This record gives sequence, C-alpha cells and structure tokens, in this order.
Amino acid sequence: MSQSNQFSLLSQRRFAPFFWTQFLGAFNDNVFKTALLTILTYQAISWTTMDVGLLNNLIPGLFILPFVLFSATAGQLADKIEKSKLARCVKLLEIMIMLIAAAGWMTHSLWLLIAAVVGMGVHSTLFGPVKYAYLPQQLKPEELIGGNGIIEMGTFVGILLGEVLGAVLVVHRPWGVELVAGGTIAIAVIGWLTSRRIPLSPAPEPELKINWNPLTETIRNIGFSRRNRPVFLSMLGNSWFWFYGAIILAQFPVYAKNYLHGDHSVFVLLLTVFSLGIGVGSLLCERLSGHKVEIGLVPFGSIGLSVFGVDLFLASLAYTNTAPVDMSGFLAQHGSLRILFDCVMIGVFGGFYIVPLFALIQTRCDRSHLSRTIAGMNILNALFMVVAALVAMVLLKAGLSIPQLFLATAIMNALVAAYIFSLVPEFLMRFIAWLLIHTIHRVRGVDVDRIPEQGAAVLVCNHVSYVDAIVIMAASPRPIRFVMDHRIFKVPLLSWIFRTAKAIPIAPAKEDPWLMEKAYVDIAQALHEGDLVCIFPEGKLTSTGEMNEFKGGIKKIIDRSPVPVIPMALRGLWGSLLTRDSSNPLGRSFRRGPLSRLDLVVGLPIPAALATPELLREQVLGLRGDWK
Repeated sequence: MSQSNQFSLLSQRRFAPFFWTQFLGAFNDNVFKTALLTILTYQAISWTTMDVGLLNNLIPGLFILPFVLFSATAGQLADKIEKSKLARCVKLLEIMIMLIAAAGWMTHSLWLLIAAVVGMGVHSTLFGPVKYAYLPQQLKPEELIGGNGIIEMGTFVGILLGEVLGAVLVVHRPWGVELVAGGTIAIAVIGWLTSRRIPLSPAPEPELKINWNPLTETIRNIGFSRRNRPVFLSMLGNSWFWFYGAIILAQFPVYAKNYLHGDHSVFVLLLTVFSLGIGVGSLLCERLSGHKVEIGLVPFGSIGLSVFGVDLFLASLAYTNTAPVDMSGFLAQHGSLRILFDCVMIGVFGGFYIVPLFALIQTRCDRSHLSRTIAGMNILNALFMVVAALVAMVLLKAGLSIPQLFLATAIMNALVAAYIFSLVPEFLMRFIAWLLIHTIHRVRGVDVDRIPEQGAAVLVCNHVSYVDAIVIMAASPRPIRFVMDHRIFKVPLLSWIFRTAKAIPIAPAKEDPWLMEKAYVDIAQALHEGDLVCIFPEGKLTSTGEMNEFKGGIKKIIDRSPVPVIPMALRGLWGSLLTRDSSNPLGRSFRRGPLSRLDLVVGLPIPAALATPELLREQVLGLRGDWK
C-alpha cells in the first residue's frame, strides 16, 4: 500500500486541477457574498431602503435555496455526464453569473446582485455532486482519506480567505466596488482555466433518463440511499455536522461583540481559528487513519465536538473583560486563549468527524448512484442548516444566552451521536479498535492491501490473544465477520464488541453440536453475501506462544463455499496482558511498555482447491516467522 504524503496529490494532474477548481469556486462564492453583506451593513442607505437585518438573513437563505430545489437534478446530471465536461460547463456558468453581478455592482442594482447570489447557489449545487463523486474515480482507496482531507481543508481555507478578501476589497476607497466586480470575474476565469486541465472522468450511467421533477426525484433518491443503512446514517451524520456548525458559526458575530466585547477583528479571529482547525483536523485524518477509510475516527470527532463545545461555554463564563477591545486587546485578556483553543479544537474534531464520513459514503455507495447520493446529502445538509437557524432562534427567544446555546448544542451533539452509533454500532466498534492500536499497541500492517476490497474470502490467522479479532478488524479496510470460540465470545465487555461486529460463535461438536452446525450455516450465508469471514483454525488460544495444529473446520467451510483463502499472521503480541502467558501479567506488561509494537502480516490468496489445513498452517507459520 502506498504511504506517500497526501500533499503529493497536489502535484498530480488527476487531483491538482480539480482541487484548484473547487478551491477557487468556494473562494469566489465567499468573496462575493461577504462583499455584498459588508456593503449592505455599512453603506445600506446608498443601496436599499430595506431592513438590513432582514437582508443579512435573506441573502444566505437565498444562497442555500438552490441546494433544496436543484440538488436532485444536479446529482442525475453528474451521473449522466462526463465529469470534467460538466465541471467546465459549471465554471462557464460562474463567469456568466459574475458578469451579471458586475453589472449589479456598477449600477447599484441590489436585485441584480441578489439574482447573482441565487446563481452562485445554483453553481455550488451543480458542482457539489461532481466534487465528491470525482474522487473515487481518480484516487486509490488508500488515497481517499488524504484526498478528502485536502478537499475539506481547501474548502474551508477558501471560505476563510474569500470572506477576508471580500470584506477588505469592498471598503477600499475609492475603487472598492470596482475591485470586487473585476476580482470575482477574474477568479471565475481562473477557475474555468484550471477546470480545462481536469482529466477525463467517464459518467457511471450515461444512459440515465433525467427526471426533471425535483420533488419526486428527491424522494426517490433518499429512498434509494436508505436501503444502504450505513451510507444513509453517514449522510445523516454529515448533515448533523452542518447543523452543529451552522449554530456555532452563526453566533460568532454577536458573541464576539456582546460577550467578548471585541470589534470586527475579534469576529474574524474566531472564524479564522475555527477554519484553520477544520483544515488541520481534515489533514490529520490521513495520518490517524493509516491511509484507509477509518470510521473509528467519527466517534472520536463527535466526542471532541461535545467536550470542547461544553468547555467553550465554561470558558465564556470565566471571561470577565467588559471593556471594548480589538484583536490585540482581546488576546491580552485573561481567558482569551482558552476560548480560541476551544474554537480551534471544535474545528479539529469536526475534521476528524466529517472526512471519514465522506470517505465511507464514497466507498460503500453504489458507484452508479454516487452523485445522486451526494446530491441527496446536499439536500439534507441544506434542510439541517435551515432547521439549525430555527432552533437557534427558538432557544435564544426562550432566554438562552449565546454561551448557553453553545452548551445546549454540545449536549444535543452527544445525544444524536449516541443514537446514531447505537443504530450503526460499527462506528463505535471501530473506534474501540482504533483506540487499542493507538494506545496499548502500535500496529504495523504488512501487505494489508492483499485483503480484497470486494467479494467473499476466508481469512485465517494464528490465535494469540483475546484481542486478535480487534487488531485484525482495525487493520482491515472493510468489515469482517469473525468466527470464534463461544467461550471467548462470552467474555464480559468483549462480548458486546463481538456481537456488534456480528461475530459467529462456534463450539466443538462434543460440547454443542447444534451451535457448531449453526456456525457453519452462518458462515456459508456470510460468504454467499460477499462478506469477509475470519477464522482462527487452531480452535483455541495458544498457551505457549507456539502455533497449535489447524483443525479441519476450514476444509468444511471452503468445501461448502469455495472462495479464496488468505493466510495472515500476528506477530509481537505474545506476552501482552491479554494472552495466556503464565508469567506475571503486570510484570510482562511493564516490560513491554506502552505502545508495544506488533505486526499483522497478510499473505497471498490461496485457491479453495489447494487450501488444506496443513498448507494453511505452514503459510501462517512462515508469515509469522520466529517473532511471537
């Protein structure tokens, strides 16, 4: 498996032109929107007689509206039309929209500018499904986490830089309006030029018949996604993040002014550190996940969102300054760094939360329906953001302060996360496995890419400890059904994990013939459905560190279901706390120390016809070598 740095993608044509195209789109969106909101806030009288507060809420709402109305159509177009061609068409549309906006800027026509806001919403709606469906076509599975991380980082940095540039340009004297008009056109043209370098990305379903009715297509789209439970709940989890983020970010302007007693620069500082946090968290996902789709990071991210959301509430209560301050004055105040740290960490853990969800959707979704699935998720995101605004309004109207709203949002996040993880326990199970291999052990996978990404196979491995299954699960790029001794299956705490993982308990015929036969039926069913099944053919944990003989059950399994058999070996695990080493458990744990190293080595697949217990034991022993 390639372990190259994720930033190397920025030097490759299959990724770099697409990255800069989407970056410039997010950048231009926010240059334009922020410039418009700024000019209406500070120079409203020369533009309109309408209420400024109404416009400040109306304009973001009009930008989001096309996501609700046109996402279903956009998803169909992205599945039907070759993606580089569609990207170029969308960027040409952006140039036209910015020309309309320029006319509005030069003639002081507010309605032309509002029409351009809606147009940019349409532009983003059309590009959204292309954005996330393109990556699985061009990136290898082990590059998806890194690629998604860079895309998320680029999006939030583009938003941040766009907001800063838009606010700075439009108040420049005497050419502010002209600079925004010309600058947004120039950015759109550069985006179109970069889109011309995007490589060919064939449409997955070119014969698709477009349903132009957005309502019926949205219902059909979400209905299709609901058939794949992990994907649909990942879509809901993603939309929840936008709900959480929308509530938090929407409070920053008033929070900075009324609670921190800061000027506009303090608001910009809060927004900056949050955006940088998202970028850092998104980039760290690749390192923390080991170059694979690691959904165990999702609960980790969710925990951080709640913990630092609560601490932001506590830090706000501890902040005592009441004098007006600018950015430097705020930084000098007692408690300011804690507030900024909380904002950064909310962003970092948000990155941990959202990047694996995108990667899971991309890898587990039907490829021919991926763009429409992303479009359905965009609709859910928009609806969740609208609901977030309504919830915030209701809670503030009910008398909650903004710090109390931060606390309420953190508590809601914990409740929603617990609900989602109870529906799809794989998230929590993978989190436990991820914790194990990043705290107690330091696991290195050797040739783990030999585990097939699709299709049925039987994995066989030596049996060293009570956590063998968890180590293998953490290293695998896809879920595994484990067959294990019914006594280990019943071990307290671990039993819950194994049940969650849909492990298959088995017993010797002399102990429980019914359970043994049921296990073989369940194994055959799992292989028939294309799952990976892992067994420990020794039938028991080693009590000496040496491998026991392989039982004949493996032969019975592959006789019923002739699928490839993949030998694997754990090495370096013997003598850890959860093995049957007869020496003092505390003493041996102390000798090993924290983060003790172990390897999972994966061998080449063996055809079912050749996979005898003797050959498989020889292969596993060769992979393990002398290191127990």
